[in-house]
Amino acid sequence: MELELNETQKLVQQTARDYARRVILPQAADLDKHEQFPREILRGLGELGLLAVNVPEELGGSAAGAVSYALAMQEIAYACASTAVTMAVTNMVGEVIAAFGTEEQRQHCCTKLASAEWIAGAFALSETGAGSDPGGMRTTARRDGDDWVIDGDKQWITSGAHAGVFVVWARTGDATSLPGTRGISCFLVEGGTPGLTVGKPEDKMGLRASNTVPLHFEGCRVPGSALLGSLNGGFKIAMMALDGGRIGISSQAIGIARAALDESVTYAKDRRAFDQPISDFQAIKWKLADMKTELDAAHLLSMRAAFLKEKGRPFSREASMAKLFASEAANRICNEAVQIHGGYGYVREFAAERHLRDVRVTTIYEGTSEVQRIVIARHVLG
Repeated sequence: MELELNETQKLVQQTARDYARRVILPQAADLDKHEQFPREILRGLGELGLLAVNVPEELGGSAAGAVSYALAMQEIAYACASTAVTMAVTNMVGEVIAAFGTEEQRQHCCTKLASAEWIAGAFALSETGAGSDPGGMRTTARRDGDDWVIDGDKQWITSGAHAGVFVVWARTGDATSLPGTRGISCFLVEGGTPGLTVGKPEDKMGLRASNTVPLHFEGCRVPGSALLGSLNGGFKIAMMALDGGRIGISSQAIGIARAALDESVTYAKDRRAFDQPISDFQAIKWKLADMKTELDAAHLLSMRAAFLKEKGRPFSREASMAKLFASEAANRICNEAVQIHGGYGYVREFAAERHLRDVRVTTIYEGTSEVQRIVIARHVLG
């Protein structure tokens, strides 16, 4: 693993950092307060090539690699975690279509996602009874002439009210002969397709400027060409996407935690008690030292997973380790940030409160911490 960034990685990191600090950060608190979807910010990300960081150039992407993507995610999440998760899912959708789509699907969808002509992509896998266990999926797709007809419900769909395209998983195989995940296929469904209904946005604890909705499919008809990958081969696509997505969420968690640490350092130097800055007290120093140590460890785990992905080597275990450690460490860091801020950490005047709300979900989506431990243990036990 290379510990020094190459020129492309440095450029992507600096581009994301400049845009995040100059454009996104000044708006972040208001976006959260008003639950405002960051449409114009996303257009700016598209212009900078940050909505398709690891998508080939011929499809409108930046082709900058998985490490560059992880670095960019950290910078955007530092400013606004809601914007970062929207960016993450759009990147993930673009990568999935680029990897498994036909040439027509790739040209049609990836270019629109990369340019922000479609302001977001959406990933429709989870259901009320099929989150950690996709084998429990009940959404179905049946053949009708040359078309597919999709029926069912999806839950927790990021950017669902704004997405130009949904990657949708549905059961196409007979549940008796192809039980569990064996009979699941994947489809591309464009936003506004008849039979697709977007539900009421969830009233979430954090990430309040991102859009999260349920979806309802009732007689949703798509052409035969909407099948992504092979028939009954959808589970493989989902696992590939989630492995890469876990690098993205580890990076999001790291970005949030880094912001919380920086704000804690500033506050500790400024806040005085007993005639001295609270940063002089050992209790605060040790908190900051532990926060920084965990943050750097999380960063290195995430970079290792991204490096392996970029080199085309197996990275499933490393992605799970990065996601598990980074998300749980980031929760500890953001919790300590609130503690260091004292009463001010509990009010919205200071960003520490927002960071703690935003970071909480990172141990849940893209596979819970418990699921990550199952994945890691499977590799350990062989």
